[in-house]
Amino acid sequence: MRTEPRHRSPSTSPLTRVRNLGILAHVDAGKTTVTERILYLTGATHKRGEVHDGTTVTDFDSQERDRGITIFAAAVSCVWDGHRVNLIDTPGHVDFADEVERSLRVLDGAIAVFDAVAGVEPQSEAVWRQADRHAVPRIAFVNKMDRAGADLDAAVRSIRERLGAVPLAVQLPIGQEGAFTGVVDLLRMRASTWRAGRDGYEEGPVPDVLREEAERRRRLLEEEVAELHPAALEEFCARGAVSGETLAGALRDLTRSGEAVVVLCGSAYRDCGIEPLLEAVVAYLPSPLDVPPVRGAWDGAPQERAADPAGPFAGLVFKVNSTATGRLTYVRVYAGTMRKGDTVLDAGARRSERIGRILRVQADRHTEMDRAAAGDIVAVVGLKTVRVGATLCAPAAPLLLEPPVVADPVVSVAVEARRRVDVDRLATALARLAEEDPSLVVRADAESGQTVLSGMGELHLEVAVEKIRRSHGLDVGVGRPQVAYRETVARGVSGLVYRHVKQDGGAGQFAHVVLDVEPLEPEEGFVFRSVVTGGRVPQEYVRAVEAGCRDALAEGPLGGHPVTGLRVTLTDGATHSKDSSEMAFRAAGRFGLREALRAGVMALLEPVAEVTVTVPDEAVGTVLGDLAARRGRVSGRAARSGTAVITATVPLAELFGYASRLRGRTQGRGTFTTRAAGYAPAPGERTTP
Repeated sequence: MRTEPRHRSPSTSPLTRVRNLGILAHVDAGKTTVTERILYLTGATHKRGEVHDGTTVTDFDSQERDRGITIFAAAVSCVWDGHRVNLIDTPGHVDFADEVERSLRVLDGAIAVFDAVAGVEPQSEAVWRQADRHAVPRIAFVNKMDRAGADLDAAVRSIRERLGAVPLAVQLPIGQEGAFTGVVDLLRMRASTWRAGRDGYEEGPVPDVLREEAERRRRLLEEEVAELHPAALEEFCARGAVSGETLAGALRDLTRSGEAVVVLCGSAYRDCGIEPLLEAVVAYLPSPLDVPPVRGAWDGAPQERAADPAGPFAGLVFKVNSTATGRLTYVRVYAGTMRKGDTVLDAGARRSERIGRILRVQADRHTEMDRAAAGDIVAVVGLKTVRVGATLCAPAAPLLLEPPVVADPVVSVAVEARRRVDVDRLATALARLAEEDPSLVVRADAESGQTVLSGMGELHLEVAVEKIRRSHGLDVGVGRPQVAYRETVARGVSGLVYRHVKQDGGAGQFAHVVLDVEPLEPEEGFVFRSVVTGGRVPQEYVRAVEAGCRDALAEGPLGGHPVTGLRVTLTDGATHSKDSSEMAFRAAGRFGLREALRAGVMALLEPVAEVTVTVPDEAVGTVLGDLAARRGRVSGRAARSGTAVITATVPLAELFGYASRLRGRTQGRGTFTTRAAGYAPAPGERTTP
């Protein structure tokens, strides 16, 4: 029986023995339970935390424990087999996708957790695409193999079909559903079994009843790997087989290049399969030395920083949180070493900051450190004005890294303090919220004078308002949710001429531009180009026209909503020898595009979501009718173990209150999940010249 501790502390913790990874999954796939079992097995905790009991380490916030879901990305650190594993447990709910985005920006690898019954679910797909954008290598863990209807092969097929990945299953389950007790390692051709109530696992030969199937799957794995990896192909052609050592090396290369995804399975709740998962993390996912040097720029000159503790310091802030300990600033150190008491440069703000304390983070618990080197993920106390996305670097070697992308909010609510004496306290609380979570936007409505809080969804805003109530002790009134509309060009204009001329004493302003405006798909955003020839508009003025056009996109003619989905072409223009300037051409671009939008045909866009509803078979008709009444378009329907799974695209505005309505129509047995699906035209909302 394997019970020896595998959490030996690394003697020097070299970079080759560091893994920075995240846990990604759809809500309820079991990623927090996976994290808890990893912490327990590595000795970071001495008791298994359970989501249903509210005893987990990473879901430490009171709202997370009340709701039973992960809301805030939590960083923890542990040691396995002499490797330092810095782990971030990310939210699975679509409303907190921005928290996932900020985490992925600083990770070197990830574990994607899938439900063995449901396979790839909507938010699984969304976080997978986020990881694709950041080129984060992944391994997959098919969880809940002990559930009724669990099917590893079906889950693997869904990874291939829905995610477009190349899944390579390296394990064969021992037993099915409630009889699931372990796995066969197809590389070593050994069986590992777990028993309820006992730590560790027993290793032995492959059971006789599974030997033929295990040999068949090993052969398939060798063939699949040989098709993808030159060394494996060479050995396969020479020997007719691939050794376990060559397979392991090939799987490591394929994982780190993103060409394939190693798939393991288990049941985190029953402690099955976590040790092999940790071994796969160490074997296949990259260290900071295995990823390319981080790239940035300074004063327009591109620069790189390799993961060298002796090099110039550079780090990225990916999270800010106010706690009883103080204002914690979470930093991924990419290069160099940051020491307590150092003065660092906030490169974006060009402001110096002093490092107060450095903390090794264990969710809401912390251990002080004297220094943090390349590859570390730590929290810093003492940075007063640093925001999420800021680059911290050595003042003598400045560098600006690209910050995480912040999504535009889609839902808004009006908030107000019920007591007049709390107005200033509410403003302070909202400012702190927006500082901690850049996807929350606070603004004053120009017409009503109300304070409006905007975010990524109804739940996102509920959590934000509840945090104000609990953390700041404020009695807050909240208005009805409103979606964030966009405007787009339905029919453009050609040859719109705009002359910007101002002569009011002193230097004048002159700019002449001719613009064409064409519609694009909303997801294409804004595209600008110039076809002016003969130097009629100098290049620096062309850039000013583009900047002015971007200014005009902030408010469209229909209702002052942001404008998207258009191409603007500068076709001609003229300058004045004395009065032309970048400021004049920027004004011409801004006012010229505004005129062009008023002259064209505009359409209002509303945010839509892909909704996946799981209901009993007898409730399908009722649910379909309700979706149709909400302007939903059904795109798919599948049967699964006495239930129906319906996929539809529904306007976000029609989903407010849908959870309680669905429960009422299905006697509490219906569930649904959503993911953002962009924007679509709102019915009957157009304007013509």
